[in-house]
Amino acid sequence: MKKAFTLLELVVVVIILGILATLGLTQYGRVIERSRGAEAKAIAGTIRQYAAAYYMEYGTLTGVSDERLGLGTANDQVPTACRTSHYFSYSASGSGTSVILTATRCTAGGKNPQALAANTLILTSDVSTGVDTWSGTGGY
Repeated sequence: MKKAFTLLELVVVVIILGILATLGLTQYGRVIERSRGAEAKAIAGTIRQYAAAYYMEYGTLTGVSDERLGLGTANDQVPTACRTSHYFSYSASGSGTSVILTATRCTAGGKNPQALAANTLILTSDVSTGVDTWSGTGGY
C-alpha cells in the first residue's frame, strides 16, 4: 500500500502557510517602522538636553532659536526638512519652561525607505520639573 498526501491535504497546508506568511510580514513591517522611531527618540533626547541647558542659562525657553537646539539645514545639524540622512524631519518651539519637539516621518526626500504616511512623534518637556510627555501618531 502506497502512502502519500492527497491533493486536498497539500492545498490546505499551502493555504495555512500563506495566511501565516501574510500575518508575519505585516508584523515585520510594523516592527521595522517602530525601530525607525528610535532615531526620533534619540534626537528628541538630545534636543531636550540643549533646551535644559538653555533654560538653565536664561531662565526661560521663550524665544529659543532652532540653532540653539541643534536644528537647522547644515549637515551637522538635526534636519528641519527631510534629507537622505534621516527618517524624520524635526521642529521645536519653546515657551516658558516647556519645549515641544515634533518629529515628522518623511514621506519624500528622507532616508529610504520612505513612509506611506507622515506620522509624528511629539515630546513635550517641562525642563524645570523634568517631566516629559510623549504623544503622536504611528505607534512610535
